[in-house]
Amino acid sequence: MSPLFVACARAVVAGVLAATALLVTRAPLPRGGQWLRLGVVAAGVVTGFPLLTTFALTTTSAGHSAVVIALLPAATAVLAVLRTDERPPRAFWCAAAAGAVAAVGFAVFGGGGFSGLHWPDLLLFGAVVAAAAGYAEGGLLARELGPWQTISWALVLSAPPMVTLSGIAIAAQPPTGSPAQWASFAYLGVVSMFLGFLAWYRGLAHGPMAQVSQIQLVQPVLTLGWAALLLGESVTWTTALGAGAVIACAGSAVRTRLGRPGTGRGSGPAGTGSKPLSVRTRANTAQRAADNGSPAQRRRTAPARAVG
Repeated sequence: MSPLFVACARAVVAGVLAATALLVTRAPLPRGGQWLRLGVVAAGVVTGFPLLTTFALTTTSAGHSAVVIALLPAATAVLAVLRTDERPPRAFWCAAAAGAVAAVGFAVFGGGGFSGLHWPDLLLFGAVVAAAAGYAEGGLLARELGPWQTISWALVLSAPPMVTLSGIAIAAQPPTGSPAQWASFAYLGVVSMFLGFLAWYRGLAHGPMAQVSQIQLVQPVLTLGWAALLLGESVTWTTALGAGAVIACAGSAVRTRLGRPGTGRGSGPAGTGSKPLSVRTRANTAQRAADNGSPAQRRRTAPARAVG
């Protein structure tokens, strides 16, 4: 199977499942600007990340790619902060920058010399940015459209170009493979591209995106383990140390953001149960309007003020 076929046809398989689910449940259509935001999700996680990682893995090992992709949790947290207009402490940005330096350092020196970045490394870093943007925007959309609806509409939106690219790949190189290879392809289409995203966007919708993104930290460890078991790849000390450094920096960035109370404009102090700032502002505005109203209005608000 060609890399182009694997990257595109698996999205077509997932798109068929997504379209079926949307039709059966009669899910409402997205509105206005939600289509543009779904385009960001589709470009990031349906087309960008699969295409970039698939082509990168044709010339680099799964173990090497796992350490570069380990930067994804911190990248997701950074884009989530920028997208939601929060203000984390300076320590968060220091930890995120350290993670970026660690990932770049592994890519440069992981091969054992000063040979510089190779094009597979650039593809992997591009895949990290694409996926992080899709995760951050998709996490926000999942709170509006629903988790499974978000990835389903993104898959349907990306279906035309992915079907076209799949046809081009089939015409250039008809896909062939063993039963195990076709089973792996089916897993990519059904689980990796559809079912896995259902659970992932549900988690992003219900929890702070930076906190949920920390779950991705187990991905490099699992990738290294499965690559050694299934592909026979060796896990060197350089790979293991690089993985540990990137994971430590990414985890530090996420925990720093969540550990400092009252740093974001969209949430109250941690552990105090306080309302978000926008809710408190609306409540204060309503209270001032009531105080400036008639005596009857002030009498109606007095019990609520006493209880609060």
